[in-house]
Amino acid sequence: MDELLDERGLSKLRWRCRRGLLENDLFIERFFAKYAPTLTVAQAQGLSVLMDLADNDLLDLLLRRKELQGDINTSEVSHVLALLRP
Repeated sequence: MDELLDERGLSKLRWRCRRGLLENDLFIERFFAKYAPTLTVAQAQGLSVLMDLADNDLLDLLLRRKELQGDINTSEVSHVLALLRP
């Protein structure tokens, strides 16, 4: 899980992270600009879980209007969310 994400996996993840809200895209692009070279498989899995959320729910998490709850409140998701937030 601590292994780095390979180039193909990174490319697929970037495509998966495209969002309908510009605000979400800005957070995600900043994340990739900073962490893409060191992104691990576990972080990619956490980010994928966040990408399953609706755009407005994701934005609420990014802006700290809400906190993680339920099944998605895992260490991987929490770690990635902390990296995504300003």
